[in-house]
Amino acid sequence: MLLPDPIIEVLAAFRPLFTAPTWRKLMILLTGTLLAHGRRTVAAALRHTGHERETNFSTFHQVLNRARWSPLAVSRQLLTTIVETFVQAGGTLELVIDETLERRWGPKISKRGHYRDSMLSSRKRSVSSPGLRWMVMAVVVTLPWTKQRCALPFCACWRRHQR
Repeated sequence: MLLPDPIIEVLAAFRPLFTAPTWRKLMILLTGTLLAHGRRTVAAALRHTGHERETNFSTFHQVLNRARWSPLAVSRQLLTTIVETFVQAGGTLELVIDETLERRWGPKISKRGHYRDSMLSSRKRSVSSPGLRWMVMAVVVTLPWTKQRCALPFCACWRRHQR
């Protein structure tokens, strides 16, 4: 299944940031992620695009951890696209930063630490959970079809555990 032309037009700005083989795999993963129900994993994306029987399925996993592309360059392009699309000329740009905990465990997760878990903690009780701490940056915009303001994330950076 091909993506609709309006989506392809938006994604065209990101095309120069990837090599040709990585871009092809990324489009398959993006299409499968949009079609998937439930958990959006690489395997689910491949299943929903008819690529579940690929003999080189592991190369799709490598798009996220081994392929040559710059997450910062993609974040910069995403920020530019968000600002051009949703921020009016002469308008103010409101950036917010949030810290979130990705709960992870297992012997291969070497970079995890124990952090205060704001979802499980209260004023009276502090709960710590093992995981990875991420700093997420977002632009706050008012979407044209609603009066509500929402934060559109454009960058997430892993934050080191401090002892």
